[in-house]
Amino acid sequence: MLEVCVDDAAGIDAALSGGADRLELASALALGGLTPPESLVRYATRQPIAVHLLARPRDGGFRYGAADAALVADDIRLAAEAGLAGVVIGASGEDRTLDEGLLSQWVAHARALGEARGAPLSLTLHRAFDLCPDLDAALDSAIALGFDRILTSGGAPRAPDALPVLARLHQRAGGRIILLAGSGVDPSNAEAILATGVRELHSSCSTAAAMHDDTSPEVRFGFEPAGKKRTDARKVAEMRQIISQVRYNLNHTNT
Repeated sequence: MLEVCVDDAAGIDAALSGGADRLELASALALGGLTPPESLVRYATRQPIAVHLLARPRDGGFRYGAADAALVADDIRLAAEAGLAGVVIGASGEDRTLDEGLLSQWVAHARALGEARGAPLSLTLHRAFDLCPDLDAALDSAIALGFDRILTSGGAPRAPDALPVLARLHQRAGGRIILLAGSGVDPSNAEAILATGVRELHSSCSTAAAMHDDTSPEVRFGFEPAGKKRTDARKVAEMRQIISQVRYNLNHTNT
């Protein structure tokens, strides 16, 4: 399973062209991803692919007060009413453990919305998980809360640097929850990550975009950041080929 994170219409189109299995829809991926605008959500619903909405109201950490928590709840409602397949949420306590109280409220809210529309929302716990001081305990908490999957880099900034941890978490999960490996995932390390037992990969599949030079009005006025990246359909296709080959090898070995 290849999930591609995108933050604009061009990214959606490129991910589809390259063969992505699922989209994580966001805005501002340069900040780690924020909640996408409703207009982009509407565009995504017209595509023939499962879409999970990232509900993150601001940059920074994941400790949320009442106002931010209400925004996330409204984002979950947007995803459900738009017909998206799932949402990606997370919240931290003061000590960076999971905020189980707030998360349980959001999970119940998402489940109720799914029941009302007659189709459940898939629930992914985002990388607030990676900030937890005890990942094993956090995994058990995510299962108890009712999440379907955890997006994780194994507690490191980049998933390829935490392969033993990913393997251990996969073993601990024991089929009770899906691990979705993300951050720093690309064709050069996808096979090594899959070798941990993890079967879902999350990647931007991006390359540096053609940019205006530093003297252009767009850059000088701050309308265009330096180093912006774009979803690359060729990278998506390369990732898709690696996953397909690993799936073939596993099936061939099992038969």
